[in-house]
Amino acid sequence: MAKKMKVRTLADMKDKYIGKVGSKERDDYEYELRMDVLGKMIKAARQERNLTQEELGKLVGVQKAQISKLESSTNSATIDTVLRVFKALKADINFNVKIEDSFVRLA
Repeated sequence: MAKKMKVRTLADMKDKYIGKVGSKERDDYEYELRMDVLGKMIKAARQERNLTQEELGKLVGVQKAQISKLESSTNSATIDTVLRVFKALKADINFNVKIEDSFVRLA
């Protein structure tokens, strides 16, 4: 008789190995994940526009190093900087904020 394999959801695995939703460990993990995705989106948009990090930095008014850090998610950027980067890239960015069961859309 074949041994029955236990199936777990990704949410179950996160709860077990990272921490329950609302815990500091889980919040830190989710934040880092979002910053990583944001950095990849910035890099992809920059490359699509055929800009170097230095050229984008000049458009935004920051050094090349700050663009590099932002793309690699090693720097916590302010929302103002992120918005200026996307504006320089002529890219739209939207933030969704969920308050209880209602979404507030910020652009």
